[in-house]
Amino acid sequence: MPARPRARPRHVDYWPGFVDALSTMLLVFIFLLSMFMLAQFFLAREATDKDKALLRLNRQIEELSSLLALERVGKGEAEERATLLSSNLAAAEKDRARLQGAIDEKASAEGAGGAALKAEKDISAQALAKVDVLNQQIAALRRQLAALEDALSASEKSGAESQEKIAELGSRLNVALAQKVQELARYRSDFFGRLRQILGERPGVAVVGDRFVLQSEVLFQSGQATVDAAGKAELDKLAAAVVALEGEIPPDIPWVLRIDGHTDRRPIQSGAFPSNWALSAARAIAVAQYLVSKGVSPQRLAATGFGEFQPIDPGDGEEANRRNRRIELKITER
Repeated sequence: MPARPRARPRHVDYWPGFVDALSTMLLVFIFLLSMFMLAQFFLAREATDKDKALLRLNRQIEELSSLLALERVGKGEAEERATLLSSNLAAAEKDRARLQGAIDEKASAEGAGGAALKAEKDISAQALAKVDVLNQQIAALRRQLAALEDALSASEKSGAESQEKIAELGSRLNVALAQKVQELARYRSDFFGRLRQILGERPGVAVVGDRFVLQSEVLFQSGQATVDAAGKAELDKLAAAVVALEGEIPPDIPWVLRIDGHTDRRPIQSGAFPSNWALSAARAIAVAQYLVSKGVSPQRLAATGFGEFQPIDPGDGEEANRRNRRIELKITER
């Protein structure tokens, strides 16, 4: 009886399932990235609208303040006129009383004095007419004062409402700025973590607080401001990390990578650099220029020199001098 053929082992192909899972993860990542960019866009637009509204409210407050000052000046002038008219009215009342007394005295006189009595009555009638005119002017001034007081009350109320709106906008702007600062701090932390991984734990390279510190010997020869070959190798790694960071931080966050040059306290013995200040600035500029040559945007770099005036070790020994000769990198707001 012939032998039965042996069954071949069955082969399972997992590759299509792996490709589907990878495609799904890529779509989810693209969706989350799109949502993040949309959120950043709307947040930036809202901050811009708040700035415009704040400027508009400030202009309205300035206009209201000008109107309030003019109304106060007008009220003061009206009060002065009312005081003057009141004094004129008092004087007219005195003249009226005096004339009335003269009329009463002359009324008992003989007919020979009739003509003088008539003249005095005419004068009294004129004084009464002046008094009536003064009373009308005082009433008009009082109405003007009442209108000015109403206008002042309305202006003060409007100013209080504007101040409340400004306070509310200010608090909302502070919240938005705090969010931007938190975002920048998160990117700074990620950047320094990435630098630790890239440069590793090696002598002359350390993270101190929010700064990345490279000893000058890692990048430069003694008394020189030209990056040597070993320093270029380290800066190549740094440049790659900064370029990657530029693509991750949203463009509406204003940030720069500050490059600070420091020296020790010993006076420099070189004709190329008249002071330690000049040497520290030249080294910071050399690092910035090399990073630019490796693709880092110059708008994101700031080079400064501090000379020997910002030591991290107050000692005078060789170890203190070595620690104080350094290049510091710090991400900060522009």
